[in-house]
Amino acid sequence: MTGKVRDMMERRKVDMLCVQETKWKGSKTRNIGGGLKLFYHGVDEKRNGVGVILKEEYSKSVVEVKRVSDRGMNMKLEVEGVMVNVISAYALQVGCEMEEKEKFCSKLDEVVEGVHRNKRLVIGADFNGHVGEGN
Repeated sequence: MTGKVRDMMERRKVDMLCVQETKWKGSKTRNIGGGLKLFYHGVDEKRNGVGVILKEEYSKSVVEVKRVSDRGMNMKLEVEGVMVNVISAYALQVGCEMEEKEKFCSKLDEVVEGVHRNKRLVIGADFNGHVGEGN
């Protein structure tokens, strides 16, 4: 995976990548090779999990990482004097209970509302949305 991710990030000139459905257990930060650092959170090796992959130069800019759940995390970075909040989120699928979906939306709202209005906010998420009239 690391080689493919690194190649894709270089090809598309991406310095930061939000990932979902990582399926990694734990709350860790690790070097994944190629000058990339992964910050992730997951509770089950079989499902969910979110993370943010940064180029090594930006990993030194990380001020704070809040791992909210296996479906959401918020990372604060100070880049060139500007505070940037990055939220990586993974919404529930169509078959999940409405109560679970509302809980996810509520937690995401809390995280977004926790970012000061004067700060920059980037959300990289898989919202499992559908386009059109039917499922």
